[in-house]
Amino acid sequence: MIFKSELMRVVSSLIPKFMNTTPLTNIAPEIFRKRLLVEGYFDVEVTEDSLRKYFSRITSELGLRTYGEPIIHRTSGAGKDINEGFDGFVPLVDSGIYIGVWVNPKFLSTIIYTCGEFDAEKAIGLVEEIFRLSDFQSAIF
Repeated sequence: MIFKSELMRVVSSLIPKFMNTTPLTNIAPEIFRKRLLVEGYFDVEVTEDSLRKYFSRITSELGLRTYGEPIIHRTSGAGKDINEGFDGFVPLVDSGIYIGVWVNPKFLSTIIYTCGEFDAEKAIGLVEEIFRLSDFQSAIF
């Protein structure tokens, strides 16, 4: 018997992954900003330690410089069961990286926000690999 979620993941894996590249605003064109959003369903156990390793690896492999340690919070039952998970942030010299993790539906949303250039395709591949994403979408803006 195939579960609906498994079927949806199989079907969505057959659809080519397209990345939205439409700018959201045209204000302050003199200030370079690059934002990459990746959202999807993951197949690994996410813990505070695994999020620290995510921040370390993605910043290292993309050549992004941090100036502080990651800050990671767990909701620990403070809200609805479906919203149980983590919020994490690491400050970059040129902005920051955020991740929100919903552990029960095994869904994440991460954004890399910089005032410098980075390889978006490499970043997407790293997020996909680190969290073993099965179904995901990305947008750069």
